Amino acid sequence: MSSQSHSNRRASKALVIAPQPFFTPRGTPISVYYRTLYTANEGVAIDLLTYGRGLDVEIPNVRIIRIPGLAWLGDVPVGPSFAKLIMDVFLFIWTISLLLFNRYDFVHAHEEAIFFLPILKPIFGFRLVYDMHSSLPQQLTNFRFTRSKAVVTAFRWLELVSLRCSDVVITICPDLAEYAEARMPDKRRHLLIENTVFDTINLAELDKLTDRGADYVSTEKMLPPHSSNRRLVVYAGTLEVYQGIDILLNAFRIVLRGCPDAFLIIVGGAAKQVEAYERIGREYGLSEACHFTGSVPPHRSRQISQHATVHVSPRTVGSNTPSKVYEQLASGIPIVATDIRAHTQILDDSIAFLARPDADSIADALMTAITDDGQRKRRTIAARCRYEERYFRQNYVAKIRELVDRVS
Repeated sequence: MSSQSHSNRRASKALVIAPQPFFTPRGTPISVYYRTLYTANEGVAIDLLTYGRGLDVEIPNVRIIRIPGLAWLGDVPVGPSFAKLIMDVFLFIWTISLLLFNRYDFVHAHEEAIFFLPILKPIFGFRLVYDMHSSLPQQLTNFRFTRSKAVVTAFRWLELVSLRCSDVVITICPDLAEYAEARMPDKRRHLLIENTVFDTINLAELDKLTDRGADYVSTEKMLPPHSSNRRLVVYAGTLEVYQGIDILLNAFRIVLRGCPDAFLIIVGGAAKQVEAYERIGREYGLSEACHFTGSVPPHRSRQISQHATVHVSPRTVGSNTPSKVYEQLASGIPIVATDIRAHTQILDDSIAFLARPDADSIADALMTAITDDGQRKRRTIAARCRYEERYFRQNYVAKIRELVDRVS
């Protein structure tokens, strides 16, 4: 779309509903941030309704509205949970209140926030955007939230209704795009918008981050003194079971036999998860060769990743591409990743070092990525070219503009 048509587009107002602790440095909240930022950049005035948890961010033309914090529910984990269910009830109540007192051109619902909107759409007359992120029925089983066939069936029906009633459905990777289009009455309503941007996130009160709790740590702790002058293997992300951290620790024990100057940095994770994996690391004899930072804000994670000799993603299951993969493609640093669908729909052997999701295979890939300078150079150059050809910023901007044009 030309800048002239952009300027001629009438002003519009949107309600964005994000059922996450926003902002927290993990996949969906990061995606919500960039979707909202770039939509606001298109001249859309946005009310962002979210949980009463998370760090404050500053986005021009965006008003953040929070439900109560509900501290008595405890932490909000990644994936389905009882805490999210209760908070989503409050989101529903706040949504109705906002719709009663505001006129929105469209409502942009992330994840399960979509489920109650097909009922409200004809009442309030807004256009509806479903930002899918993942298949929620699949999440119920992947996260082992329930074994009830009735509950999973109900979620499949809710998902199907949402796909059919939405004016635009956004997916984040090719696999999810295929899944959604197969269930939509009109594929032209679909937009594939991959999470390919990684601008600095504008956190408010940045200096207070370390006061937010034990999950946030100081910069000084991130790269311990005994990691200097060593070849750093960096994992950045959550520490959920499907991320394969236990396999990575076992693989790194093998790597040290052939590359004793290697050092593993694991960035991310809640305090209890870190403690559990640190215990495994000690059992593997990795106390002097491995360091966990705990959860950190994105800009600090990026600072650590820039020091990496190799990036690693040892995920064992899943089909949604981690957003960090796109940034790693552009980084000029080799990528070691498992050969599961989450990775292979973006990565191949010409731009990354792929391995089976087992310790021996990951160890072999890490050793090659660390020590073979020729392979490192060829694949990092090819990876950078792939990013610039397919995933550059202007492609993301153009798709957000198309979204806004469709629903404004």
